[in-house]
Amino acid sequence: MPAILIDADACPVVNETIQIAKQYGFRCILICDTAHEMHREGAETVIVSKGADAVDFVLVNRVQKNDIVVTQDYGLAAMVLAKQGHPIDQNGRRYTDDNIDQLLFARHTAQKIRMSGGRLRGPKKRSKENTIKFENSLKKLCKELTTNKN
Repeated sequence: MPAILIDADACPVVNETIQIAKQYGFRCILICDTAHEMHREGAETVIVSKGADAVDFVLVNRVQKNDIVVTQDYGLAAMVLAKQGHPIDQNGRRYTDDNIDQLLFARHTAQKIRMSGGRLRGPKKRSKENTIKFENSLKKLCKELTTNKN
């Protein structure tokens, strides 16, 4: 059975993910650094040293084919796709081979604008609807993986 791994640093849907993992019989693993340490019933916690991308590297080294990864990091999502995992963001958007290049390009463009002194709008405030969309999308993905057993 695949696992659900959570890039838990600043993830707003940790509790919802654990609940859905339990519902579908998936093992749930929280990966966080020492600055964001958390423990939740129903999930294994892996704590890594603080450092740029430390959580990402540990997570990508643990991910197996068909594992689900909850992250808002496009770079990590790209690495998960390369390992035949299923990355999903905190709003329920699934990262795919069809959308990841565009997302990485948009991130690169935004970074260039910021580095040249430009300013961009931040994300909208999180709403209950975002959480509902996430839950529905994660449940759908879990159903797909438990019925297809690739």
